[in-house]
Amino acid sequence: MAFESCDDVLAGLKRAAKDVVTPWGFEDGFRRGIAARTGVEDLAGGAVGAAADAVAKQAPGSEQSGYSGTNTHEAGVDEPDLVKTDGRRIVTVSGNTLRVIDPTTRRLTGSVSLADDAGSFGEPNLLLSGDRAMVLMPAVAPFSAGVIKSFAPWTDTLVRLVTVDLAGTRPAVVGSYTIDGSLVDARQVGDTARLVVRSRPRLDFPYRENATDTQRLRANRALIDRSTIADWLPRWTASNGGSDNSGRIDCGALRKPDAFSGTSLMTVLTFDIGGRYGTGDPTTIVADGDFVYSNGTSLYVANDQRWRLMRADLGRPAASPADLATVIYRFDITGSGAPRFVASGSVPGNLINQYAMSEHEGHLRVAATLSQDSSSVYVLRSADMVRTGVVNGLGKGERIYAVRFVGPVGYVVTFRQTDPLYTLDLADPAAPVVRGELKINGYSSYLHPLDAGRLVGVGQDADSQGRVSGAQISVFDVSDLREPRRVAQHRVKDGWSEAESDPHAFLYWPDSKLLVVPMSAPAHLGVLALRVSESGLEEVGTVRHPRNETQGYEPMIRRSLIVDGTLWTISDTGVRATDSGSMRDQAWIPYT
Repeated sequence: MAFESCDDVLAGLKRAAKDVVTPWGFEDGFRRGIAARTGVEDLAGGAVGAAADAVAKQAPGSEQSGYSGTNTHEAGVDEPDLVKTDGRRIVTVSGNTLRVIDPTTRRLTGSVSLADDAGSFGEPNLLLSGDRAMVLMPAVAPFSAGVIKSFAPWTDTLVRLVTVDLAGTRPAVVGSYTIDGSLVDARQVGDTARLVVRSRPRLDFPYRENATDTQRLRANRALIDRSTIADWLPRWTASNGGSDNSGRIDCGALRKPDAFSGTSLMTVLTFDIGGRYGTGDPTTIVADGDFVYSNGTSLYVANDQRWRLMRADLGRPAASPADLATVIYRFDITGSGAPRFVASGSVPGNLINQYAMSEHEGHLRVAATLSQDSSSVYVLRSADMVRTGVVNGLGKGERIYAVRFVGPVGYVVTFRQTDPLYTLDLADPAAPVVRGELKINGYSSYLHPLDAGRLVGVGQDADSQGRVSGAQISVFDVSDLREPRRVAQHRVKDGWSEAESDPHAFLYWPDSKLLVVPMSAPAHLGVLALRVSESGLEEVGTVRHPRNETQGYEPMIRRSLIVDGTLWTISDTGVRATDSGSMRDQAWIPYT
């Protein structure tokens, strides 16, 4: 539901902000912004029909297409990453530089600097469509001369998009877009990119060294009272080859949620990767966001409210962990224009990541842990986000470490001392049920479907007391949901893989049954390549990148991909080509 006027917007934002501000600013630290507390039942003013069926499949990077894509949650829905390929070129982004490699000649064919006046922080990522790359860069606004941010130097965070034309002999920047806020995540379907941005008000709460907490709180509330609508609405700037436009999110377009749901404005932006930058067709709600999931027709943003546990100041009680819930917002993205908000719903507890959500046949399945007492899988009807079913009691006294939904089936890993792998039958949205359970030592923190009836898990091995001892890759036979079995295991003592925390680091190539993950261990730094067979896992080789003598370290390999039988590995210092069959080195392409 929309606010009645811009004055109504400002009054509501101030009222809610003063209720949660602390002597040190907004209480959720870096995620500072606007809080809303209203009583609207339906943010969109109505519901739409259920989205088209979306069956969880193997990621695009697992399709036999001659080259691998980014390992993503859903087929056909791309996610930003450090490297992209279309088979003709490999595009990487590191620091402020985009580079293009020709996989045929194995040469670096061009690079372009992405630096500007905004200071960058964090890691850039990119999306690719045809001859255009869109780079997503977190940034900070440059300080004005003579201005010192005495208390909150992170206040003016920005999201900066840079479009690079790859068609010519040299890559060239052709446009950019900047908006106040921080990037939650983005998704791409076809040529269309959807970005979710979380923004905070531009309020500099001063630090008063000798003041009491009561005095600081009074001063902070007075600062909120003096604020104007311009302090709250995200500003944007678009540049297209020398033609610049700017503006701010229209307060008349803001929507308010049905309950207190966060501390920010959340905006979903829409861009044609090959087109010119404009306003971004923003859809903005007074809410927060932490995880983004999309199946191509719906986009879901989940708001984790664990920050509310920090409210215990000046007599205001903190929320009980048992009372916390995750609010989930659904947007319809079936068209190429601005997304349409459909509905919001909530589930008790917290989500581990985007893989805790999956839509199938008009229903959203959500796995959540409540206060580490136990975990549950909830089923919500997508059309109105109303709960239709739940299965409780997963991993009592444990928390969720990994989730994967594949069609009408769900897999959940919980852990404290041992690793129960639960198999769930979700075919009936009103009556989800646990079919089987496998208890083994250690845990998987990422699950990937290999083929019909088999999963691979990447995680940590552990003893019977829960003490971890190194990385492990496991293959599970789940063809019978009632009797899941581990049929293969590969251990790396004292090892850890980035694939445990970032699925983009995982590569599985079905053509040759090749599984590749980064691996860091005292005796191993690089990537580990395994062959998956019916009988088990066979180590076929490792790849390392040359030691950086100038900096005095061996670089960590971050990503792997396949192009026409060649395994390409990417680090911050260069790219290496390796024959994926023999594991023989073919070329090393340094960035400098």
